[in-house]
Amino acid sequence: MVWSILAGRDRMELENGMDLRLLSALEVLQARREAGELAQEDRERALCSNACLLARALEKSEDHTPVFPDGRAVLAALTVEEIAALARKWSEFKRENDPELGLGEEELEKLKKNSEMTRTSG
Repeated sequence: MVWSILAGRDRMELENGMDLRLLSALEVLQARREAGELAQEDRERALCSNACLLARALEKSEDHTPVFPDGRAVLAALTVEEIAALARKWSEFKRENDPELGLGEEELEKLKKNSEMTRTSG
């Protein structure tokens, strides 16, 4: 996802040369599907979901390439605690930068204008 029409920021820089970025709706669906394939039992689903989400959201700062190719690689490389901490950080970032759905007409028009400027200029 290159830009978001409504979000305040699309990515958050971490202190280790990596970024967390917001995901498109399609990427979230793909992460859920991958997690469904990885999880052998219901109790594994949350961990697998977080790992698959991180595989898509965690990128190298310098070139925005994925740190991990998939959720299985995240599970193999990180501890449960690291996955939970990064997933929590991503969730907080998403919450802070997702738009409020109760926008007024004036605010919505302003967002439309800004998104057109961003698309054509960027």
